[in-house]
Amino acid sequence: MVLAEGFEHCCGFFENSRISIEIFSDRMEITNPGIPLVQVERFIDSPPKSRNEAIASFLRRVGVCEERGSGFDKVVSQTEFYQLPAPIIEVTEEHTRVILFSHKPFAEMDREERVRACYMHACLKYVTRDFMTNATLRQRFGMDSKQISIASRIIKDAVEASKVKAKDPDTAPKHMKYVPYWA
Repeated sequence: MVLAEGFEHCCGFFENSRISIEIFSDRMEITNPGIPLVQVERFIDSPPKSRNEAIASFLRRVGVCEERGSGFDKVVSQTEFYQLPAPIIEVTEEHTRVILFSHKPFAEMDREERVRACYMHACLKYVTRDFMTNATLRQRFGMDSKQISIASRIIKDAVEASKVKAKDPDTAPKHMKYVPYWA
């Protein structure tokens, strides 16, 4: 098949490395050969960069991918829509692994999971020219309007972890808007 031969030719860069997709009862792990060309924490807002333009060009021609660099944004958006834990991105010397989780009730999420979700929520809001607030974070987690103090605690934890910051620190707490630390 010419299409497959062309694709295999493009993939020669990876030699003995392959993309691996493993599905478990509580998560899916996607391992890709190579390390990222951008900082892991900037996956959401980074412009597209291609490690292998031959593969990228081929995938664009067959309609499998686009050039906007919005793939990870879409993943984060869907995790928020379905109120799933935020993905984890791990980088080793030779691979990048993204871990996507199945549903987990908010009450069962630990501090790290909540802070990671808060950070990605702030990033997603920022790239859509909006800002994270206590109300948007409550919506992200499926919390009701009476859980303001819980959302405030998550935001405080994310600020302390240097993941988000106040857009304007002089704003009254009730009207505070937040952005990712790099904004």
